[in-house]
Amino acid sequence: MAAIIVLKKDMLPDLKRILRPSGWLDILTYIQFPFFFITLHLWRNDLALTELLWRYLLLTFGYVIAIYDILHKEVPNSYILALLAAWVVISIPQLFIQIGPSLKYLFDSLFGFLIGGGLFLLVYIISKKGLGGGDVKYMAVAGLYLGMNGVLAAIFFTLVFSVITGWALILLKRIGRKDTLPFAPFLYIGFLAAVFIL
Repeated sequence: MAAIIVLKKDMLPDLKRILRPSGWLDILTYIQFPFFFITLHLWRNDLALTELLWRYLLLTFGYVIAIYDILHKEVPNSYILALLAAWVVISIPQLFIQIGPSLKYLFDSLFGFLIGGGLFLLVYIISKKGLGGGDVKYMAVAGLYLGMNGVLAAIFFTLVFSVITGWALILLKRIGRKDTLPFAPFLYIGFLAAVFIL
């Protein structure tokens, strides 16, 4: 019950704002949601329905989280909780329908959770909170959706794109060396690359 109250209070107003087209970031919402669903279905027709739904939800939530991080410089816990709840609602019933394949996906998801969350937690500790705590939790939950190989690929693409973008902005003198950038948009791009390439 507490989770529902948090989601209703914190997440729904933000979703309503994003879904009301008041600028180019909001208008992209209407373009990308159906585009990703159709493209995923055509591009990844080898995926089972559950896997397809996992990836679509990750990209949908990923977009909303990326926009929020750009605007507010944080990844809200309510969004991460909603992403986790969606995974549980889709995944757990599968254990009673297809036990064998579902157990395989479940273990792969748990490895993705541990690898994604573990690596980002390590960076969080080493960098002395240079990486946000929300990003750590976000990557851990995303690992459930991507699995072991997917989360490693997503991390690789995220780091490459963020480093290239960061250095480009420094060279163009748009930011200084000590300035920080919202990280969720780079994670979103990493998820896109991992979902469509793997």
